[in-house]
Amino acid sequence: MLVRGALCVARREVKSGSQIQARKIPSRCLPLKVSTQKGRAVVKPGFRTPTIAARALQTDTDEDDEDDDLFEESGPAREQLDTNSPSNKWERVMLKISGEALAGDTGFGLDKTVVQRVAREVAVAALAGVQVAIVVGGGNFFRGRDKEGDGLDRASADYMGMLATVMNCISLQAALENIGVPSRVLTAIEIKEVAEPYIRRRAIRHLERGRVVIFGAGTGNPFFTTDTAAALRAAEINAQALLKATKVDGVFNCDPSKYKNAQYMRHVSYQQVLDHDLGVMDATAITLCRENSIPVGVFSMFKDGQITNALRGDPVGSLVDDKDEDVVGITFDCDSTN
Repeated sequence: MLVRGALCVARREVKSGSQIQARKIPSRCLPLKVSTQKGRAVVKPGFRTPTIAARALQTDTDEDDEDDDLFEESGPAREQLDTNSPSNKWERVMLKISGEALAGDTGFGLDKTVVQRVAREVAVAALAGVQVAIVVGGGNFFRGRDKEGDGLDRASADYMGMLATVMNCISLQAALENIGVPSRVLTAIEIKEVAEPYIRRRAIRHLERGRVVIFGAGTGNPFFTTDTAAALRAAEINAQALLKATKVDGVFNCDPSKYKNAQYMRHVSYQQVLDHDLGVMDATAITLCRENSIPVGVFSMFKDGQITNALRGDPVGSLVDDKDEDVVGITFDCDSTN
């Protein structure tokens, strides 16, 4: 099955003082081809097709309502996607993306191709009705814990790392809105000129209205990782799952970049992750997920369609939850597998 569509923004009205102004938004259409292979969605750039036009938006005195219902509720592409694609397993999901992943092969900064691909795949899931929240790391610009001692105390270094995450958030927001996906950046440190301050109820309101919510600046406190921020925000917004997009296919008994014989683990419990220090997330993040019964999915973001499939609940990568199963044939002595 193949679905062709394009995400576009057509027009919206903005209230300015006592006058209502019509402001045209450039019709930037990103053609998408959504095909299914073995029950999984594969997203690729396609040819230009009839667009999913946005309705002219009604103005409201509450700017929080701006861009409501940006996606058309009807249309050939949406109807085909809803009818022919598997239903979503989750209604609201937290996606954690590492900053290093956004750098691609460059190792520093942002890889335009990677950012745009992430935006496309998030767009398809959002179009299918999934409420998507995202936490982005900042390691492609600055990692606080690695800079401690270089004339910086840990707290100062962590604050710099928080600001690095905001740059990634703004980049991802721009990529999403460029293809017609309404999004909001909410930061734990107030930067009103570029983002909204984080307020739990406001974040949930945005999600309920179909906007992708991107959380920046971690928890707003030093000594906490962005993994912990993702777990915390997931608990606060009542996300049904936390999905971690990484460079590897899932959870391994050893670091696959260091050990050639590292063994892939399809399923593992929270306790096994903690007991064997499997490196899925830090202990604080895993504990938060366990205490709030939030399953954690770990998968590679460098395979086409993986982000979309994961957000919609398809079984990709590894699953971490409270089910403690015996791991047969797996050794956790990494030195013996080298």
